[in-house]
Amino acid sequence: MSSRIFIASSVFAEFDDRPLKLIKDSGLSIIRNETKKRLTQQELIAQAKNAEAVIAGLEIYDTQVLEHLTDLRCISRCGVGVDNIDMVLAQKKGIEVFTTPDVVTGPVVELTLAMILDLLRKVSQHSVLMRQHKWQRIMGQQLAGRTVGVIGLGRIGRKVAEVLSQLGARVIGYDIHPDPAWAQKGNIFLVDLNQVICLSDILTLHLAVDHKNPFVLTNRHFKSMKPEALIINVARGAFVDEAALLQALRNGHLAGAALDVFEQEPYQGPLCDLPNVILTPHVGTFTKQARIDMEIQAAKNVVNFFSKCNLK
Repeated sequence: MSSRIFIASSVFAEFDDRPLKLIKDSGLSIIRNETKKRLTQQELIAQAKNAEAVIAGLEIYDTQVLEHLTDLRCISRCGVGVDNIDMVLAQKKGIEVFTTPDVVTGPVVELTLAMILDLLRKVSQHSVLMRQHKWQRIMGQQLAGRTVGVIGLGRIGRKVAEVLSQLGARVIGYDIHPDPAWAQKGNIFLVDLNQVICLSDILTLHLAVDHKNPFVLTNRHFKSMKPEALIINVARGAFVDEAALLQALRNGHLAGAALDVFEQEPYQGPLCDLPNVILTPHVGTFTKQARIDMEIQAAKNVVNFFSKCNLK
């Protein structure tokens, strides 16, 4: 009997059928999430109970789920983050976990750049005013010559730093595992965490979740930032204390913020009411091409996993 693959992602192969074809042509059996929504733990257990592999989205794979999915051997995540998966238990149970890290870099870098330029040139604010039939100009700033701080210098953070440096920004960066050779080659200045927060005109977050070294920007950090600094978060909502950010924006210490991720999603909180805040509904990788590429790679990860298993 062919191995059973459960596709948990609710929008898998919506734009291109190649990911499904890859799996079917390999002789693997497909079971799909037909709800068109993110599955709860109970729904995931019920629908994937006989699966040997899962193509995963953002649904939760905690102790409750993994203990019930007794046949599971492989999780192939459409995306890069694995904070929705209990990695310790997965490893203990011999479940291999794959991601699609290279695919997400380009679209997230593009969104980061778009948000920075929007905040600097007041594009969204001017658009709102024009739609209100108000010819009102708000003075903007150029990127060139600004000091941009990048926290987290993995694949995405590095590319953001490189692009911004090429556009004339002075880029400083912090990472728990710095790479001086890369930084020197790209004219990126490595500093400590307090310095990158205090010295930046624009601060952009690109960390991965690290439970051993938790990170969150709090009221203390916002107070230490430059007056009229800007902050961008396209990484994880938990990295920013939203109440403290709201206070720093309302009292005028920070000039603006752009957020694609939130502590609770969907977000409908008070940041929605501030004109100097750009909010997007977790669309960092939400482009048609990125979605297709992620699904193809996730499908390949599953096919390759079972191919290697059959060769053993």
